[in-house]
Amino acid sequence: MALSNESFPGDIKLSSSQEEEEGSKDEIPGQTKTSTARVLSQEELDRLGGERALVSGFKQMKLEKEAQKNWDLFYKRNTTNFFKDRHWTTREFEDLKACREFESQRLVLLEAGCGVGNCIFPLLEDDLNIFVYACDFSPRAVEFVKQNPLYCPERCCAFQCDLTQDDLTANVPEGSVDVVTLIFVLSAVHPDKMKLALQNISRVLKPGGIVLFRDYGLYDHAMLRFKAGSKLGENFYVRQDGTRSYFFSKEFLAELFEEAGFQCVTNDYVLRETVNKKEGLCVPRVFLQSKFTKPGQSESS
Repeated sequence: MALSNESFPGDIKLSSSQEEEEGSKDEIPGQTKTSTARVLSQEELDRLGGERALVSGFKQMKLEKEAQKNWDLFYKRNTTNFFKDRHWTTREFEDLKACREFESQRLVLLEAGCGVGNCIFPLLEDDLNIFVYACDFSPRAVEFVKQNPLYCPERCCAFQCDLTQDDLTANVPEGSVDVVTLIFVLSAVHPDKMKLALQNISRVLKPGGIVLFRDYGLYDHAMLRFKAGSKLGENFYVRQDGTRSYFFSKEFLAELFEEAGFQCVTNDYVLRETVNKKEGLCVPRVFLQSKFTKPGQSESS
């Protein structure tokens, strides 16, 4: 899944690479990791405080029913051109390299919510000893993955899956995955169904396996620029194209994973500023980057 580039009247327009900002090391100017949420200005507090009216229950049910269709239309409009390849993944998540117990170990990874493959194909190029299961809510996105010249069934298996309903073990052997990546995916799931998605992921993860998470954090600029009529619930919004986005607090995320049977290893806000040179504006971005583990030792340990 991915974020739509639909804009709202009067909003600050962000490019695709700004909407889903690339990760980088802490020492790079403009990015810091912190355990506390971003402090809002009085103007921002007033703006959020004025958002009391929620989208009607009827419309919310319609959005839930049409969620897959809306994401499929997103990929129909944008094909494979919307996001840049995520070459930053192995830099930011050193666990992808460090979790091997010996250098020649073949790593099995599941990318839940693979989109059109912007994460998996750089990983497959960087690491020749890795096998990737890749699934997405959108059948169209999965087809784009399979049509990529780098797609090789010997190293990658892509399939359509609704993480909240479809049993992953139909395509991925139970307890076979070393690392699961959830990168800008869980935010697109209704909060009431997030736990179901995590329990589904847990079934295919090895004991001692890890989940690497990165998504929108509380008070990110994208959250603050929603207009009236977009709010679905606490920290949950709908875009003009019908896709939805949740903005995570670290406390909510930790509780969510713990209720699904995971243990928290790291859980931090990533704060950085994105400069829109065309409009001469600097906007605050907030992401949540976390690592969770499934209790128990891996078979190879």
